[in-house]
Amino acid sequence: MVVTENRRSSVNGNLAEYLAQADAVILPRALSEKASTSKIDPGRKLRVGVDLGTAYLVLVVLDEDGIPLSGEWQFAQVVRDGLVVDFIGATDLLRGMKERVERRIGRELTHAATGYPPGVPLMERRAKGHVIEAAGMDCTGSMDEPTAANHVLQLREGAIVDVGGGTTGVAILRQGEVVHTADEPTGGTHFSLVIAGALNMPFEEAEALKITRQEQPRLLPLVRPVMEKVGNIILRHTRGWDVTSITMVGGCSSFLGMADAVQEYTGIKTRVPDNPLFITPLGMALHDQAQ
Repeated sequence: MVVTENRRSSVNGNLAEYLAQADAVILPRALSEKASTSKIDPGRKLRVGVDLGTAYLVLVVLDEDGIPLSGEWQFAQVVRDGLVVDFIGATDLLRGMKERVERRIGRELTHAATGYPPGVPLMERRAKGHVIEAAGMDCTGSMDEPTAANHVLQLREGAIVDVGGGTTGVAILRQGEVVHTADEPTGGTHFSLVIAGALNMPFEEAEALKITRQEQPRLLPLVRPVMEKVGNIILRHTRGWDVTSITMVGGCSSFLGMADAVQEYTGIKTRVPDNPLFITPLGMALHDQAQ
């Protein structure tokens, strides 16, 4: 099947529908390996985003209008707190993701944009670009993760909080522009470490348990203190900025009770959009130059 329809991006329309559309095509590795081919018209320009996170790698493919076309995500431990700690491992994993997505869409991926947590040194930002290049793509750009997220959210005021695998990033918005960013350790990995310790299980099993929705009610009392630590980070970095709303992104934001815990701790209205794992990588892809 060749995909030829020319639809305008839903980024400017219904956010929930847009994220649901992305969730339908950005598949976990196990499903991506078996997915059928949906070839993309050779004349259709592409935008590609690569999110090299502490817990997950995400590869996203959009068309030039921002329509989600394909993608893949998988658990990995090749980045820590925004820093690439296993260059060869990250390159090998990304190259494999690239090849599987290329098979699915019948197109070669030649370029991609990426991102980094606020405050990461320039040299470490460049390391992510080097991973992309070593995997066979040109790195067209890099931006801080909360700013990337706002390419999708398109907020004018408030705070965007990106709870990644290793860190929590905070961005303050004024009239649609990011005026302040901060980033501190504490993220999804800390949830998994607490679960692993409390239940006496390997980290990998705790990670799988954490993202199993039906298990989250019994895990909530264990990880509530970590949620409150995230709330404390947000409260300190929003103090003095007259923030009246918080929008949370990143996979860990979807954990049961996360928004309620942060709102209770900060006293600021807090929401989590559907499928928050993909918001930041989608924003990275929108930052890529359509080619």
